[in-house]
Amino acid sequence: MKKYILALALVALLLVGFKSIATIEIQEESILEKVANAHGLANWKNVEEIKFTFNVDRDTTHFERSWQWNPKTNDITASSTEGVISYNWATMDSIAYKTNGGFINDKFWLLAPYQLVWDAENITHTHTKVSEAPISKKTMQKLTIVYGNKGGYTPGDAYDFYFGDDLLIQEWVFRKSNQTEPSMITTFEDYKEINGLKIAMAHKMSEGNFNLHFTGVEVK
Repeated sequence: MKKYILALALVALLLVGFKSIATIEIQEESILEKVANAHGLANWKNVEEIKFTFNVDRDTTHFERSWQWNPKTNDITASSTEGVISYNWATMDSIAYKTNGGFINDKFWLLAPYQLVWDAENITHTHTKVSEAPISKKTMQKLTIVYGNKGGYTPGDAYDFYFGDDLLIQEWVFRKSNQTEPSMITTFEDYKEINGLKIAMAHKMSEGNFNLHFTGVEVK
């Protein structure tokens, strides 16, 4: 009798285990994860260092600043016309904090698809499967994210991402403080794959007098 009860207990445990495994297997990725993974987020865990130069050409003016970032230690080096500064997120003084505002901005432009997952706890999102993209006027999917009103350098901001069936972002709208009217609209173009990361190297406005682009991108 004891052996029979023991056998039933083992069967019950196996059934519970199989149920747990089945639950894990059928858990579907969120749209935030799908878009981030389409851009190579799974390969981010292998990144030891990333370097890039953030450039903005507007009419006849040019602006640039360069960054070197170790995401595992969060050591950052900034290089610009103002000089070179190195700091770590864990020990920022007032100068580093100000410099870091530029890094957060430039990194967001470079790795916006990954921020969908990295910032998931601080955003709300809405997914629309059929929407008209603002620049190309093509029918695309639309993902809107809104940041919380506390924390960060620009709390409460909103972004509308537009993408096709391949989930690669093609256009986006930035709306400061979640206002209705767009603050900025640009493309995502000139995609390049660098060590598994799919990065849009250029962002342009429809007027043609603005080009935000990246040079010197290295991923180790």
